[in-house]
Amino acid sequence: MLEVDELTGSSVESLAATPQLVPRLGPEGYGREAVTKRREWLERKSSTSLFHIGSYSTASEQMRGNIENPVGAIQVPVGIAGPLAIRGNYANGIFYVPLATTEGALVRSYERGMVTLTRAGGVTTRVYQDENRVSPVFFLDDVASAHEFADQITRDFPSIQKEAELTTTHGKLLRLECHPVGREVIVTFSYFTADAHGMNMIVKATEHACQWIMRNSRAHRFYLFSGLSSEKHASGALLGGGKGKKVVAGAVLPAALTKIYLHVSPAQLVDLWHHTVVGHMQGNAIGYNAHYANGLAALFLACGQDVANIVNCAIGITNFELRDDGDAYVSVTLPSLTVGTVGGGTGLGTSLECLQLLGSAGKGNAPKLAEIAAATLLAGELSMAAAIASGEFSRAHDKYGRNRPPP
Repeated sequence: MLEVDELTGSSVESLAATPQLVPRLGPEGYGREAVTKRREWLERKSSTSLFHIGSYSTASEQMRGNIENPVGAIQVPVGIAGPLAIRGNYANGIFYVPLATTEGALVRSYERGMVTLTRAGGVTTRVYQDENRVSPVFFLDDVASAHEFADQITRDFPSIQKEAELTTTHGKLLRLECHPVGREVIVTFSYFTADAHGMNMIVKATEHACQWIMRNSRAHRFYLFSGLSSEKHASGALLGGGKGKKVVAGAVLPAALTKIYLHVSPAQLVDLWHHTVVGHMQGNAIGYNAHYANGLAALFLACGQDVANIVNCAIGITNFELRDDGDAYVSVTLPSLTVGTVGGGTGLGTSLECLQLLGSAGKGNAPKLAEIAAATLLAGELSMAAAIASGEFSRAHDKYGRNRPPP
């Protein structure tokens, strides 16, 4: 492992001639002094000032396990949207939601949707499913052996479950599902992961269980990842759920309120929904939504979630319906929402504060955060649809965005 003096002690000529590794600074490379030295080394190499990156409040020692070769932290503006009234099994009350973004008009748009939903009586939220999965693939000699292997996996579930759970005190293996492809068998391991996102936890558990399977079956090799689990990539399988929490949020919107706050009628909202569904079908989209990724990215950045999971979390269905009384019923269904309130980046500085702001920090609060996320996305879907239907979309970005921000 290279120390910083091995790099900075070299001449300028040798540094230019040979690409240098980022200084590791030994096993204690997370202290403030070590981070400062690494950043100063980078500033010298790049002839760049990293003043703002070096101005951070989170103790650098707390970054261990979240990042390697730290030089500081970036800063993303955080805005607050609300009030958002939620009537859920876990989230119940009025919430003010932190959204980290550099996209002008985003927070204002979500706030408009939240105010409308709150004035209408709030959002009802429910969690249907709570699990995460890993899908290794096993290789057999022929189709007959693969069929026998799949049968054996079902019979051996108690033993496999025991092996998997030896590696974790929180993860629980719920079931196994076999997906034969020729002489290969993909096996989906589905887990309950408590309040953690849990991928590292269940990958370790699955690998341990796979080693047991290799010792007790005719499989001659395996890969830990087959791609079926859809971790950090979009797929049609995500619409069926099983990758995170399946959460639904819905609300009744009286016609009078939509006119006042959204400048459209329920019929206009439903008409826009109908025609953009057609566009989604033409585009061969997976599910239907206006911009789940916007709200998820902003909420995930604020609350220390794994931002790359936006790819799988943003698969879902937004539905606008016209009721017999002329009001609208609006809903979002998020079948694969992966959020956590322990582990990962949830305990770091600003992330912890944002989770505390939502009353969602620590154990027992992941389902609550999931319901808040679903209600937030519903507000964003509603506001964007109204902006398009009323012809206000471009003007709103001109007013609040970087084109012509107000003084």
